[in-house]
Amino acid sequence: MSDKVFIKSADDLELVKDAFLKRLHNYKYRVLVCSGGGCVSANCHAVKNALLQAIKDNGIEDQVLVSETGCIGTCNLGPVMAVMPEEVFYTKLTPADIPAIVKSHLVDGNICQENTYYDIALQKRVSRLKDIEFFKNQVKIALRNCGSIDYSSIEEYIANDGYMAAAKALGEMTRQQVIEEVTNSGLRGRGGAGFPTGIKWKAGYEADGDEKYIVCNADEGDPGAFMDRSIIEGDPHSIIEGLMIGAYAIGAKKGFAYIRAEYPLAIERFNAALAQAREMGILGENIFSSGFNFDIEVRIGAGAFVCGEETALMASVEGGRGEPRQKPPFPFQKGLLGKPTIINNVETLANIPPIIFKGSQWYAGFGTEKSKGTKVFALAGDINNTGLVEVPIGMPLRDIVYGIGGGIPGGREYKAAQIGGPSGGCIPKEHLDTPVDYDSLTKLGAIMGSGGLIIMDEDKCMVDVAKYFMDFVQNESCGKCIPCRLGTKRMKQILEKITDGKGTPEDIDELEAIARDVTATALCGLGQTASNPILSTLRSFRNEYEEHVTDKKCATGKCKELVSYRVLAEICKKCGLCAKNCPATAITGSKEEPYEIDESKCIKCGICLEKCPFEAISTN
Repeated sequence: MSDKVFIKSADDLELVKDAFLKRLHNYKYRVLVCSGGGCVSANCHAVKNALLQAIKDNGIEDQVLVSETGCIGTCNLGPVMAVMPEEVFYTKLTPADIPAIVKSHLVDGNICQENTYYDIALQKRVSRLKDIEFFKNQVKIALRNCGSIDYSSIEEYIANDGYMAAAKALGEMTRQQVIEEVTNSGLRGRGGAGFPTGIKWKAGYEADGDEKYIVCNADEGDPGAFMDRSIIEGDPHSIIEGLMIGAYAIGAKKGFAYIRAEYPLAIERFNAALAQAREMGILGENIFSSGFNFDIEVRIGAGAFVCGEETALMASVEGGRGEPRQKPPFPFQKGLLGKPTIINNVETLANIPPIIFKGSQWYAGFGTEKSKGTKVFALAGDINNTGLVEVPIGMPLRDIVYGIGGGIPGGREYKAAQIGGPSGGCIPKEHLDTPVDYDSLTKLGAIMGSGGLIIMDEDKCMVDVAKYFMDFVQNESCGKCIPCRLGTKRMKQILEKITDGKGTPEDIDELEAIARDVTATALCGLGQTASNPILSTLRSFRNEYEEHVTDKKCATGKCKELVSYRVLAEICKKCGLCAKNCPATAITGSKEEPYEIDESKCIKCGICLEKCPFEAISTN
């Protein structure tokens, strides 16, 4: 961190930008190695080390710059890397692949096609990022730097217009003008509730108090969600800048970043970015010679889902038990340490710098009339292209699933998408063309949420799905209010009864009644939305609940107690694979005798169904 420029003005930022771009221009190639959480777990650092060694062995150190980036997006294909400026995308790399790629591409100028991206839908390799369907229809604002810059370089962040928005706000705009710009952009909170950010900031600005706080909520606890983590890992300075602008707008001198302990990479990289910003004078006293003082402190959450709720988060920051409290008073009235406090999630803050730098009208040009901008989703589940995506709000769900997502694996049919995590709801096949925006999702009994988007194919039992999410919510309930503490427990018990084959029609009625009561009476937003998976699956898949209780069957075979395995004699080839793999020795037969399953011994593990190559095992 030596020889850093001490930033006193926007002109100093321009000097840093020019120096970095001049240095970058000296290289023929730049290789961006993804070091997001997924690629780190896939051993991307071994790939990077092999890359550096191969470059050295070929004597081209002065021609190739290697940089680690945040998540590029294709989380199921790691380790991955992109060779710039051609934007050639290599996937599923191992250290053994690297010498040939370096010799062929970086020395001889020939792309190693066998290591490039393979498009499952098109059944062919596509080498360049701009031609890959997964990337083509994305619009990256919150993710603008993730996967394209060195996350550890404050100089490169500045070279991509980083901190220019903060300099503009502090040097050219009043606090009211900053709030007005955010309001006019139409940005709504990306943490789940979708409350207009400008209105929230105005409330913080108008709140009485000599001391105020601004907080980044990075307590991302939804199953299958990794949006906020990836933004912090790949672009930590954008969150610092967003907090800085928000603090200036409301009149705060101190900020907090509340990051869950399960995100060690995010914590490490954010702390490193804070140190860089302080060393260059971007955090601290008299920022940009404006007289504005501001700094940020990291607080690590213990992993409680309920701490994503803002009042519970504040209690945790203060060192107390993470439990929500009744509102009002709202945090902007009485928040941290009894002082006015504004809380925004990671993605919301990541949108702030480009809104201020490029203008509210630019940002409002994306999205729909009532839902402006873009939304980041963690695309997971039964989908060919899992990963991190950012799309204009209002894009039809079908385009996300079959365009960006590449469709359902194995030619299976789409059944539903769980959007918004445990607090969200299911979108069935008949609503696949629904625009993904706040109002359209609400009409279907779902919510945008923080951005978890789990795709489910035809083999999923929706009663079992509801049970999965209710089990999560019940375990994560803080227990403070009776509706959530007892209501979620009773709903889970009823779902278990139904999936165990002991349910009655009355159980469905009771389940629905309790779900509505919990929604109406729970203390916090998490409790009030805890019933959404049940209510949305009852709305769209009530027939599955009825089949479970009336016919005592689970058509998908997911609910073991409702499944009866048998061998179809007319299809069975008497190969014996089912019997050889049965852990309970419940299958008997031979080449002369037909194979049969003894139901009294069968443990319903499904291995026979999995191992039979002739589809001779029936679950009906």
